[in-house]
Amino acid sequence: MATVTVEINGRPYAVGCADGQEERVRILAKQFDGHVRQVAGEVGHVGDIRLFLMAGLLLADELHEARLANPAAEPAAATTDGVAEALNAVAARLEKIAQGL
Repeated sequence: MATVTVEINGRPYAVGCADGQEERVRILAKQFDGHVRQVAGEVGHVGDIRLFLMAGLLLADELHEARLANPAAEPAAATTDGVAEALNAVAARLEKIAQGL
């Protein structure tokens, strides 16, 4: 088992992964970091756990919307249009969340 250090919201985290999957973990962490920073920019710093939770929910929502948009597609082959729509929906939800804080 390999260990990769990734940076999320400016902090390093050591993550275990299968040998040979290090670069994939780095890419996924960079994607997640982008979502965390987006949430932090919209709602301010509310603590890493809440930021991570909100970013995780955003990613889950995007995946759900992409699957609804194209149920016959393989999970890794979601359409760009479906993802764009999901991102727009998530942005609207984040704005509502930010207004409630």
